[in-house]
Amino acid sequence: MAQSDAEGEEDGAYVDQPLVTPGLLEERSYQRQLADTALRDHTLVCLPTGLGKTTVSLLVTAERIQDAAWKSLLLAPTKPLVNQHAEFYREALQVPDDEIVVFTGEVRPDDRAELWEDARVVIATPQVVENDLVGNRIDLSNVTHCTFDECHRATGDYAYNYIAERYHAEADDPLVTGMSASPGGDEEGILEVCANLGLREVAVMTEDDADVAEFTHDTDVQWERVELPETVEEIRDALNDVVTERLTKLKQLGVTSSTTPDVSEKEIQRIQGRLRELMDNDQSEGYKGMSLLAEVRKLRTAVTYAETQSVEALRRYFERQQEAARSSGASKADQRLVSDPSVKEAMRRAEEYDDLHPKFRRTRMLLAETLGIENGERVIVFTESRDTAETLTDFLAEHFETRKFVGQSDTDGSEGMTQKEQQETLDRFRAGEFEVLVSTSVAEEGLDVPEVDLVLFYEPVPTAIRSIQRKGRTGRQTEGRVVVLLAEDTRDEAYFWKSRQDEKRMEDELRSLKSMAGDIEARLQQADLEDYAGEPIQPADPPGGTDRGEGGNDGGESDDDGESTSDAETATSAQTAGATADGGSSGGGSSDGQAGLDAFAGDDADDSSAGSTGNEGGEGDGDGDSSADDGVTPEPHAEGEAVEIVADQRELDSTIARDLSTREGTETRLETLAVGDYVLSDRVAVERKTVEDFLDTLTGGDRSMFEQVGDAARHYARPVVVIEGEDLYGARNVHHKAIQGALASLTVDFGASVLRTNGEDETADLLETVATREQEESDREVSVHGEKQSKTLTEQQEYVVASVAEVGPVTARTLLEHFGSVEAVMTAGEEDLLEVEGIGDVTAERIREVVGSEYDS
Repeated sequence: MAQSDAEGEEDGAYVDQPLVTPGLLEERSYQRQLADTALRDHTLVCLPTGLGKTTVSLLVTAERIQDAAWKSLLLAPTKPLVNQHAEFYREALQVPDDEIVVFTGEVRPDDRAELWEDARVVIATPQVVENDLVGNRIDLSNVTHCTFDECHRATGDYAYNYIAERYHAEADDPLVTGMSASPGGDEEGILEVCANLGLREVAVMTEDDADVAEFTHDTDVQWERVELPETVEEIRDALNDVVTERLTKLKQLGVTSSTTPDVSEKEIQRIQGRLRELMDNDQSEGYKGMSLLAEVRKLRTAVTYAETQSVEALRRYFERQQEAARSSGASKADQRLVSDPSVKEAMRRAEEYDDLHPKFRRTRMLLAETLGIENGERVIVFTESRDTAETLTDFLAEHFETRKFVGQSDTDGSEGMTQKEQQETLDRFRAGEFEVLVSTSVAEEGLDVPEVDLVLFYEPVPTAIRSIQRKGRTGRQTEGRVVVLLAEDTRDEAYFWKSRQDEKRMEDELRSLKSMAGDIEARLQQADLEDYAGEPIQPADPPGGTDRGEGGNDGGESDDDGESTSDAETATSAQTAGATADGGSSGGGSSDGQAGLDAFAGDDADDSSAGSTGNEGGEGDGDGDSSADDGVTPEPHAEGEAVEIVADQRELDSTIARDLSTREGTETRLETLAVGDYVLSDRVAVERKTVEDFLDTLTGGDRSMFEQVGDAARHYARPVVVIEGEDLYGARNVHHKAIQGALASLTVDFGASVLRTNGEDETADLLETVATREQEESDREVSVHGEKQSKTLTEQQEYVVASVAEVGPVTARTLLEHFGSVEAVMTAGEEDLLEVEGIGDVTAERIREVVGSEYDS
């Protein structure tokens, strides 16, 4: 028997179906019923953890790919889960093993493109498939079944949403199956998942169903309360006093009325919103308040560590804060925090405290009861904190055979586990080589973790979805036991009650889901109407919605509990992108002598206007010749061909490339670009900077922007810099002349066109517009110019001087022209430096400090 999700072997009939390995999968009526529903339409399959959701998907896949021309795609959120599914499919499907392939970031993009062609079943992390779709490396047209495992993740900007949108649009015969034990906390959340994945049907089985009940067992959930030691309470109270003091200052700024240290997260969000309004109005109170709020957040984290984790975890957190405060880019909030007398006293007391949190002893006692007195074999301990996981593993290892299980990403002071290490740890746990697995949330979702005798929550989790996932590790073949530890009068209590309420609501929603069969589409339409109440009704989006998945380079899959989501900025328009710098007309001018919009929309635009997008401060071509293009005349762009945009891999952190890849008539390609972030033709390369990135260049000492633009100018006749975001002059406390000076340098010194956009949507519109003008109207081809060219001697000299005390390229050129050599600049005294035009006391003093100070390693 090889039922997925670690189901045990049972006697009885086996699945008899083409492409399914005979005598392997037990025939279970509830699985067959769910598979039959999923074969009829795009379906959300809900089934308690451990009862074989993956088997349901496999039965659908086996039916859909009987014709060898078709293939299936199964997506799972983590690498360990992907590998687990691959093992199961290779065992349960009568398809050659080499036609069941795994796509993770560890497989090279070119290899994935080749493997895709011959694969019948592809099992992958969503970030990798997302990258391959953006890079135009794979084709979804003959994918006849797409499964989204743990589909409750399909919210916000998660990659599932983008993949679903592309799949519905491009597949010849699409069928989607979404699988989850916990699809959402309420009807709204469930409908959001269905909308994002294009699901039109639901198939639900609960433990109350007769067909399911015989395969489940009761799980006994106990809540154990522990009291905090007096010293830990004193450390917590000292930190809370500082929180109160900071909130009092925020109250004086008029952004909150609450000063209690247990202020809700909702109130924190409200404070942040009010501070942003002040910052948008360029009021100094906004910047001051945001710094205070940053301290409040850090202090609340410290309190959580002290209350609910351990003093050792708190010590590690304090150490990271001290390191941050000592770093060159330390914020005032970091520095103020660690120097506060009350915080320093709390840190001192934490250092002196030589005991562990009482949860440690209670954990050890519960494990002794389960593994000793009750002759249990295996226990999983879940914790939110990697610091706690490592400390707890060391502590329990003194009494039991214990191993940790954490995600792959490295964090401060902690190395992650490689995929191989994760797999080996799970294999050894299944084989009974050790008794206790201490895990962060990476083992919550769907992993084939063996049946365990006890699941111990070191702390409550605040969401029902995660609570249900964790509890699913027990109670599959025999009665299971779950224990949740709560520190009294702490944040544990709030999380406990929230999780219980959410879980109860989710159970009610799952029951009500059964009544939604055949009604999902109607409910989604009703939800859309409610969203547009009082507004003009717009055409409906295609299945899958318009949310975009989150980015990341190949291999950037998430394996820990943190999920990052970002709200895409609402675009206004890119209507000024085609305006020439001097307002001159290229045909179709308006009556007042200025160029009309139609001058930039016609098919007869000449070469001189095709690349003349508007800029701040003028436009240059890098070599003074407006038609320079490396001396190569490209082949004309064939009519009807898609406009091609080449994006750098690192740009997948934004939604721009994904957005462009979904547009009709636009084709995206991913490269690791040596020059630029986007290439739009043989003469146009684009460097994209957010307002924050741009201002960091001016305030943080990072001059890489100017070097990047210089590289672009050496390779491309029309380098473009896009500054993306609102409030360039008010986002930071940076003098407007410094900003204008940087813009002028980019335009005058580097010959770059500087364009502004309000957000990622508008940037995508601008890139599409420029690429279309270049390739369709000017018959230019896309050309990715090889490696960066070596700097000339003059450029190297300017680079060396510009890097000294961060004087910048313009000042470096002035210094070299005055003194004649790098050596002369370096040996010049402060008085000599002051004789140079544009060099003031501060700059001269800074240069001498950098050049003349002793090196201190």
